[in-house]
Amino acid sequence: MAAIDERVADVVEPLVGAAGLILYDVFHTGSTLRVLVDGDDGVNLDRLAELTRTISVALDLEDPIVGSYTLEVSSPGLERPLRRPDQFAAAVGERVTVRTQPGPNGRRRYRGFLTAADDEAFTVDDVEAGPVTLVFGEVDAARTIFEWGPQPRPGGSAARRQKHSKGSTGKGSRR
Repeated sequence: MAAIDERVADVVEPLVGAAGLILYDVFHTGSTLRVLVDGDDGVNLDRLAELTRTISVALDLEDPIVGSYTLEVSSPGLERPLRRPDQFAAAVGERVTVRTQPGPNGRRRYRGFLTAADDEAFTVDDVEAGPVTLVFGEVDAARTIFEWGPQPRPGGSAARRQKHSKGSTGKGSRR
Protein backbone atom coordinates (compact mmCIF):
# COMPACT_ATOMS: atom_id res chain seq x y z
CA MET A 1 0.00 0.00 0.00
CA ALA A 2 1.30 3.48 -0.84
CA ALA A 3 2.00 5.99 1.91
CA ILE A 4 -1.14 8.04 1.18
CA ASP A 5 -3.25 4.88 1.12
CA GLU A 6 -1.84 3.84 4.50
CA ARG A 7 -2.47 7.27 6.06
CA VAL A 8 -6.05 7.25 4.80
CA ALA A 9 -6.57 3.66 5.99
CA ASP A 10 -5.36 4.65 9.46
CA VAL A 11 -7.99 7.41 9.56
CA VAL A 12 -10.95 5.50 8.10
CA GLU A 13 -10.51 1.98 9.48
CA PRO A 14 -11.86 2.82 12.97
CA LEU A 15 -14.83 4.63 11.38
CA VAL A 16 -15.60 1.69 9.10
CA GLY A 17 -15.33 -0.72 12.04
CA ALA A 18 -17.64 1.47 14.16
CA ALA A 19 -20.20 1.22 11.33
CA GLY A 20 -20.05 -2.58 11.61
CA LEU A 21 -18.20 -2.96 8.32
CA ILE A 22 -14.75 -4.11 7.19
CA LEU A 23 -12.24 -1.93 5.34
CA TYR A 24 -11.44 -3.94 2.21
CA ASP A 25 -9.03 -1.52 0.54
CA VAL A 26 -8.03 2.10 -0.01
CA PHE A 27 -6.42 3.47 -3.13
CA HIS A 28 -5.59 6.93 -4.30
CA THR A 29 -5.15 7.34 -8.05
CA GLY A 30 -4.94 10.73 -9.71
CA SER A 31 -7.65 12.88 -8.15
CA THR A 32 -9.78 9.98 -6.85
CA LEU A 33 -9.65 8.39 -3.41
CA ARG A 34 -11.47 5.05 -3.31
CA VAL A 35 -12.45 3.49 0.00
CA LEU A 36 -13.84 -0.03 -0.44
CA VAL A 37 -15.86 -1.47 2.44
CA ASP A 38 -17.66 -4.75 2.95
CA GLY A 39 -19.83 -6.45 5.52
CA ASP A 40 -20.96 -9.95 6.36
CA ASP A 41 -24.27 -9.23 4.60
CA GLY A 42 -22.82 -6.79 2.07
CA VAL A 43 -23.51 -3.06 2.21
CA ASN A 44 -26.50 -1.00 1.16
CA LEU A 45 -26.71 2.52 -0.20
CA ASP A 46 -27.95 4.06 3.07
CA ARG A 47 -24.96 2.69 4.99
CA LEU A 48 -22.58 3.82 2.25
CA ALA A 49 -24.06 7.34 2.20
CA GLU A 50 -23.79 7.68 5.99
CA LEU A 51 -20.25 6.29 6.01
CA THR A 52 -19.24 8.62 3.16
CA ARG A 53 -20.32 11.65 5.19
CA THR A 54 -18.46 10.38 8.28
CA ILE A 55 -15.27 9.62 6.33
CA SER A 56 -15.41 12.96 4.51
CA VAL A 57 -15.53 14.90 7.79
CA ALA A 58 -12.68 12.85 9.28
CA LEU A 59 -10.49 13.31 6.19
CA ASP A 60 -11.18 17.07 6.23
CA LEU A 61 -9.98 17.20 9.85
CA GLU A 62 -6.93 14.92 9.44
CA ASP A 63 -6.04 16.14 5.92
CA PRO A 64 -3.88 13.14 4.86
CA ILE A 65 -3.94 14.13 1.16
CA VAL A 66 -2.45 17.29 -0.30
CA GLY A 67 -4.72 18.95 -2.85
CA SER A 68 -8.25 18.23 -3.90
CA TYR A 69 -9.68 14.80 -4.61
CA THR A 70 -12.97 13.03 -5.15
CA LEU A 71 -13.96 10.59 -2.40
CA GLU A 72 -15.68 7.38 -3.48
CA VAL A 73 -16.91 4.97 -0.81
CA SER A 74 -18.30 1.73 -2.20
CA SER A 75 -18.40 -2.03 -2.00
CA PRO A 76 -15.53 -3.90 -3.68
CA GLY A 77 -18.18 -5.43 -5.93
CA LEU A 78 -18.50 -8.88 -7.41
CA GLU A 79 -15.17 -8.63 -9.21
CA ARG A 80 -12.89 -7.59 -6.39
CA PRO A 81 -9.45 -6.12 -6.88
CA LEU A 82 -6.67 -8.21 -5.33
CA ARG A 83 -3.67 -6.20 -4.16
CA ARG A 84 -2.54 -7.62 -0.81
CA PRO A 85 -1.63 -11.14 0.32
CA ASP A 86 -4.61 -11.27 2.72
CA GLN A 87 -6.98 -10.47 -0.16
CA PHE A 88 -5.47 -13.27 -2.26
CA ALA A 89 -5.71 -15.69 0.68
CA ALA A 90 -9.40 -14.82 1.16
CA ALA A 91 -10.05 -15.45 -2.56
CA VAL A 92 -8.55 -18.97 -2.69
CA GLY A 93 -10.98 -21.17 -4.60
CA GLU A 94 -12.31 -18.31 -6.72
CA ARG A 95 -11.76 -17.67 -10.41
CA VAL A 96 -9.24 -14.85 -10.98
CA THR A 97 -7.47 -12.96 -13.72
CA VAL A 98 -3.92 -11.69 -13.23
CA ARG A 99 -1.73 -9.40 -15.32
CA THR A 100 1.98 -9.46 -14.51
CA GLN A 101 5.02 -7.49 -15.49
CA PRO A 102 6.75 -8.83 -18.60
CA GLY A 103 8.81 -11.88 -17.67
CA PRO A 104 11.31 -14.18 -19.37
CA ASN A 105 8.58 -16.47 -20.77
CA GLY A 106 6.79 -13.51 -22.38
CA ARG A 107 3.45 -14.41 -20.84
CA ARG A 108 1.69 -11.66 -18.88
CA ARG A 109 -1.93 -12.77 -18.44
CA TYR A 110 -3.23 -15.66 -16.38
CA ARG A 111 -6.82 -16.76 -15.85
CA GLY A 112 -8.06 -19.61 -13.72
CA PHE A 113 -8.77 -20.69 -10.18
CA LEU A 114 -6.69 -19.31 -7.33
CA THR A 115 -5.54 -22.48 -5.56
CA ALA A 116 -3.10 -21.18 -2.91
CA ALA A 117 -1.73 -17.96 -1.42
CA ASP A 118 0.73 -17.04 1.31
CA ASP A 119 2.66 -13.89 2.27
CA GLU A 120 5.10 -14.19 -0.67
CA ALA A 121 3.31 -15.77 -3.63
CA PHE A 122 0.12 -17.34 -4.93
CA THR A 123 -0.81 -20.12 -7.37
CA VAL A 124 -3.30 -19.89 -10.22
CA ASP A 125 -4.47 -23.02 -12.03
CA ASP A 126 -4.36 -21.28 -15.42
CA VAL A 127 -6.76 -22.56 -18.09
CA GLU A 128 -3.92 -22.80 -20.64
CA ALA A 129 -0.69 -23.30 -18.67
CA GLY A 130 -1.91 -25.29 -15.67
CA PRO A 131 -0.71 -24.39 -12.16
CA VAL A 132 1.48 -21.26 -12.15
CA THR A 133 3.03 -19.73 -9.03
CA LEU A 134 3.52 -15.97 -9.12
CA VAL A 135 5.28 -13.63 -6.69
CA PHE A 136 3.30 -10.59 -5.53
CA GLY A 137 6.04 -8.24 -6.77
CA GLU A 138 5.41 -9.43 -10.35
CA VAL A 139 1.71 -8.48 -10.35
CA ASP A 140 0.48 -5.38 -12.17
CA ALA A 141 -3.23 -6.08 -11.58
CA ALA A 142 -5.42 -8.91 -10.31
CA ARG A 143 -9.10 -9.38 -9.56
CA THR A 144 -11.68 -12.03 -8.95
CA ILE A 145 -13.98 -12.93 -11.84
CA PHE A 146 -17.71 -13.26 -11.44
CA GLU A 147 -19.14 -15.51 -14.12
CA TRP A 148 -22.76 -15.02 -14.95
CA GLY A 149 -24.62 -18.22 -15.63
CA PRO A 150 -27.01 -18.50 -18.55
CA GLN A 151 -30.44 -17.08 -17.78
CA PRO A 152 -33.40 -19.34 -18.49
CA ARG A 153 -35.59 -18.05 -21.27
CA PRO A 154 -39.21 -17.29 -20.37
CA GLY A 155 -41.24 -20.29 -21.47
CA GLY A 156 -37.95 -22.04 -22.20
CA SER A 157 -36.96 -25.67 -21.87
CA ALA A 158 -38.72 -26.37 -18.55
CA ALA A 159 -42.03 -25.25 -20.00
CA ARG A 160 -41.42 -27.28 -23.19
CA ARG A 161 -40.51 -30.41 -21.19
CA GLN A 162 -43.75 -30.08 -19.24
CA LYS A 163 -45.73 -29.51 -22.41
CA HIS A 164 -44.19 -32.44 -24.27
CA SER A 165 -43.90 -34.91 -21.42
CA LYS A 166 -45.51 -38.32 -21.60
CA GLY A 167 -49.11 -38.18 -20.57
CA SER A 168 -49.56 -34.56 -21.55
CA THR A 169 -52.69 -33.90 -23.49
CA GLY A 170 -52.02 -30.24 -24.12
CA LYS A 171 -51.42 -28.60 -27.46
CA GLY A 172 -48.26 -29.83 -29.13
CA SER A 173 -48.25 -33.16 -27.30
CA ARG A 174 -46.13 -35.85 -28.90
CA ARG A 175 -48.53 -38.65 -28.04
